[in-house]
Amino acid sequence: MIATAAAEFRAALPDGGRLIGLDVGTKTIGTALCDAGWTFASPALLVRRAKFTKDKAALAELIAAQHVAGIVIGLPLNLDGSESPRSQSTRAFARNIADLGPILLWDERWSTQAVTRTLIEQDASRARRAELVDKMAAAYILQGAIDALVRA
Repeated sequence: MIATAAAEFRAALPDGGRLIGLDVGTKTIGTALCDAGWTFASPALLVRRAKFTKDKAALAELIAAQHVAGIVIGLPLNLDGSESPRSQSTRAFARNIADLGPILLWDERWSTQAVTRTLIEQDASRARRAELVDKMAAAYILQGAIDALVRA
């Protein structure tokens, strides 16, 4: 099941449970996890993209180890809200991992910019920002989603 509305996704998770957030890029997949009560999201692992089967196996292993009930994937839309080629790629990625659990596609338009701004304010070096930005963007995406899920 792939949802774009928080209420629909919440209905697929009647007992709550931990969620994983994904920021799917061409070279890496940033991951974040939240607690079972959907209170806060924290950056987790950075998966270096390889072949899709290896990427999916790494995600499946993390999902099983952390007892994840649902997946939130950042959907990269254009600033006007329209779909982009990356949006289509992300939707295809979601379809290909749909057997790992219910999925919510969440608007991620400002996640990378917000995280980068925060890291710059913290005086993080370029190298450090490159290492953290995808994981922190996944946490930003997941936090936005769980905030909406609590209200749904």
